[in-house]
Amino acid sequence: MTYIRPRSALDTMLAELALAARGPAIGRDAAVAAAIGAFVQRPDLLDGRDCPCCPDRYVRHLLHADPAGGYAVVALVWRPGQMSPVHAHRTWCAFGVHQGVLTETYYTPGDPPQPSATRLLAPGGTGHGPADPAGIHRLANLSCRTAISIHCYGVPFDRFGDEVNEVFAA
Repeated sequence: MTYIRPRSALDTMLAELALAARGPAIGRDAAVAAAIGAFVQRPDLLDGRDCPCCPDRYVRHLLHADPAGGYAVVALVWRPGQMSPVHAHRTWCAFGVHQGVLTETYYTPGDPPQPSATRLLAPGGTGHGPADPAGIHRLANLSCRTAISIHCYGVPFDRFGDEVNEVFAA
Protein backbone atom coordinates (compact mmCIF):
# COMPACT_ATOMS: atom_id res chain seq x y z
CA MET A 1 0.00 0.00 0.00
CA THR A 2 1.31 3.41 -0.96
CA TYR A 3 0.81 6.19 1.52
CA ILE A 4 0.31 9.63 0.03
CA ARG A 5 0.99 12.41 2.48
CA PRO A 6 -1.59 15.18 2.19
CA ARG A 7 -0.22 18.56 1.17
CA SER A 8 0.27 21.03 3.96
CA ALA A 9 -1.71 24.27 4.06
CA LEU A 10 1.47 26.14 3.07
CA ASP A 11 2.16 23.83 0.10
CA THR A 12 -1.43 24.22 -1.09
CA MET A 13 -1.30 28.01 -0.74
CA LEU A 14 2.00 28.15 -2.63
CA ALA A 15 0.54 26.04 -5.45
CA GLU A 16 -2.46 28.38 -5.75
CA LEU A 17 -0.20 31.40 -5.52
CA ALA A 18 2.03 30.04 -8.31
CA LEU A 19 -0.99 29.79 -10.62
CA ALA A 20 -2.02 33.37 -9.79
CA ALA A 21 1.53 34.69 -10.23
CA ARG A 22 1.71 33.19 -13.74
CA GLY A 23 -1.56 34.87 -14.74
CA PRO A 24 -2.00 38.10 -16.69
CA ALA A 25 0.16 41.00 -15.53
CA ILE A 26 -2.88 43.24 -15.13
CA GLY A 27 -4.55 42.09 -11.94
CA ARG A 28 -1.72 39.74 -10.91
CA ASP A 29 -1.30 41.46 -7.54
CA ALA A 30 -5.02 41.05 -6.75
CA ALA A 31 -5.01 37.40 -7.86
CA VAL A 32 -2.00 36.64 -5.66
CA ALA A 33 -3.62 38.47 -2.71
CA ALA A 34 -6.73 36.31 -3.18
CA ALA A 35 -4.60 33.16 -3.15
CA ILE A 36 -2.89 34.30 0.06
CA GLY A 37 -6.21 35.39 1.57
CA ALA A 38 -7.74 31.94 1.06
CA PHE A 39 -5.14 30.36 3.38
CA VAL A 40 -3.56 33.04 5.56
CA GLN A 41 -5.96 32.56 8.49
CA ARG A 42 -5.25 28.86 8.77
CA PRO A 43 -3.58 28.22 12.14
CA ASP A 44 -1.53 25.38 10.61
CA LEU A 45 -0.19 27.52 7.73
CA LEU A 46 3.36 27.74 9.10
CA ASP A 47 3.46 24.37 10.89
CA GLY A 48 6.99 23.03 10.83
CA ARG A 49 8.49 26.42 9.89
CA ASP A 50 10.74 28.25 12.30
CA CYS A 51 10.08 31.98 12.00
CA PRO A 52 11.82 33.69 14.91
CA CYS A 53 11.54 37.40 15.53
CA CYS A 54 14.33 39.92 16.04
CA PRO A 55 14.37 42.53 18.84
CA ASP A 56 15.61 45.32 16.52
CA ARG A 57 13.50 45.07 13.35
CA TYR A 58 10.95 42.98 11.54
CA VAL A 59 12.39 39.86 9.90
CA ARG A 60 11.70 38.23 6.52
CA HIS A 61 11.77 34.42 6.33
CA LEU A 62 11.83 32.91 2.84
CA LEU A 63 8.95 30.46 2.33
CA HIS A 64 9.29 29.93 -1.42
CA ALA A 65 11.39 31.18 -4.31
CA ASP A 66 9.92 30.73 -7.78
CA PRO A 67 12.42 28.58 -9.74
CA ALA A 68 11.93 30.86 -12.76
CA GLY A 69 12.72 33.95 -10.65
CA GLY A 70 9.33 35.61 -11.13
CA TYR A 71 8.46 36.05 -7.46
CA ALA A 72 9.29 35.08 -3.89
CA VAL A 73 7.10 34.48 -0.83
CA VAL A 74 8.19 35.47 2.66
CA ALA A 75 6.81 35.47 6.18
CA LEU A 76 7.44 38.76 8.00
CA VAL A 77 7.59 38.58 11.78
CA TRP A 78 6.83 41.83 13.60
CA ARG A 79 7.38 42.38 17.31
CA PRO A 80 5.25 45.04 19.01
CA GLY A 81 6.31 48.51 17.87
CA GLN A 82 8.16 47.35 14.75
CA MET A 83 7.29 48.92 11.41
CA SER A 84 8.40 49.12 7.82
CA PRO A 85 9.84 52.32 6.45
CA VAL A 86 7.46 54.64 4.59
CA HIS A 87 7.76 53.18 1.10
CA ALA A 88 6.27 52.48 -2.31
CA HIS A 89 6.90 49.35 -4.36
CA ARG A 90 9.09 48.95 -7.41
CA THR A 91 7.35 45.65 -8.17
CA TRP A 92 3.89 44.20 -7.69
CA CYS A 93 3.17 42.85 -4.24
CA ALA A 94 0.48 41.11 -2.23
CA PHE A 95 0.22 40.24 1.44
CA GLY A 96 -2.03 38.86 4.12
CA VAL A 97 -1.99 38.86 7.92
CA HIS A 98 -1.57 35.42 9.45
CA GLN A 99 -1.31 36.29 13.14
CA GLY A 100 -1.77 39.46 15.17
CA VAL A 101 -2.87 42.86 13.91
CA LEU A 102 -1.03 45.24 11.59
CA THR A 103 -1.80 48.89 10.89
CA GLU A 104 -1.37 50.08 7.33
CA THR A 105 -0.93 53.82 6.87
CA TYR A 106 -1.29 55.35 3.42
CA TYR A 107 0.57 58.51 2.42
CA THR A 108 0.01 61.28 -0.09
CA PRO A 109 3.13 61.87 -2.22
CA GLY A 110 5.10 64.97 -1.26
CA ASP A 111 8.33 66.05 0.35
CA PRO A 112 7.90 64.50 2.85
CA PRO A 113 4.91 62.22 2.14
CA GLN A 114 1.94 63.00 4.40
CA PRO A 115 -0.25 60.40 6.14
CA SER A 116 -3.69 60.31 4.56
CA ALA A 117 -5.50 57.21 5.84
CA THR A 118 -5.04 54.11 8.00
CA ARG A 119 -6.62 50.70 8.27
CA LEU A 120 -6.29 47.81 10.70
CA LEU A 121 -5.54 44.39 9.31
CA ALA A 122 -6.52 41.45 11.51
CA PRO A 123 -5.82 37.81 10.62
CA GLY A 124 -7.16 37.19 7.11
CA GLY A 125 -6.78 40.84 6.07
CA THR A 126 -5.00 41.31 2.75
CA GLY A 127 -3.49 44.04 0.64
CA HIS A 128 -1.93 44.31 -2.79
CA GLY A 129 -0.68 46.72 -5.38
CA PRO A 130 1.18 47.10 -8.64
CA ALA A 131 4.58 48.75 -8.90
CA ASP A 132 3.58 52.35 -8.21
CA PRO A 133 5.81 55.17 -6.94
CA ALA A 134 2.69 57.01 -5.72
CA GLY A 135 1.36 54.00 -3.75
CA ILE A 136 3.14 55.01 -0.56
CA HIS A 137 2.39 53.17 2.68
CA ARG A 138 3.81 51.80 5.92
CA LEU A 139 2.95 48.61 7.80
CA ALA A 140 3.34 48.61 11.57
CA ASN A 141 2.66 46.35 14.50
CA LEU A 142 1.13 48.80 16.97
CA SER A 143 -0.35 46.00 19.08
CA CYS A 144 1.12 44.33 22.16
CA ARG A 145 1.77 40.89 20.62
CA THR A 146 3.85 39.51 17.78
CA ALA A 147 2.33 39.64 14.30
CA ILE A 148 3.13 37.52 11.24
CA SER A 149 2.24 38.43 7.67
CA ILE A 150 2.78 36.58 4.40
CA HIS A 151 4.10 38.67 1.48
CA CYS A 152 4.73 37.91 -2.17
CA TYR A 153 6.85 40.24 -4.34
CA GLY A 154 7.37 40.03 -8.09
CA VAL A 155 11.17 39.71 -7.95
CA PRO A 156 13.57 36.96 -6.85
CA PHE A 157 14.40 36.89 -3.13
CA ASP A 158 18.05 37.78 -3.69
CA ARG A 159 16.95 41.06 -5.31
CA PHE A 160 14.59 42.19 -2.52
CA GLY A 161 17.12 44.73 -1.23
CA ASP A 162 17.27 46.73 -4.47
CA GLU A 163 14.05 45.96 -6.30
CA VAL A 164 11.17 45.85 -3.81
CA ASN A 165 10.92 49.12 -1.87
CA GLU A 166 11.37 52.77 -2.79
CA VAL A 167 11.97 54.16 0.70
CA PHE A 168 10.76 57.67 1.57
CA ALA A 169 11.36 57.72 5.34
CA ALA A 170 12.66 55.31 7.96
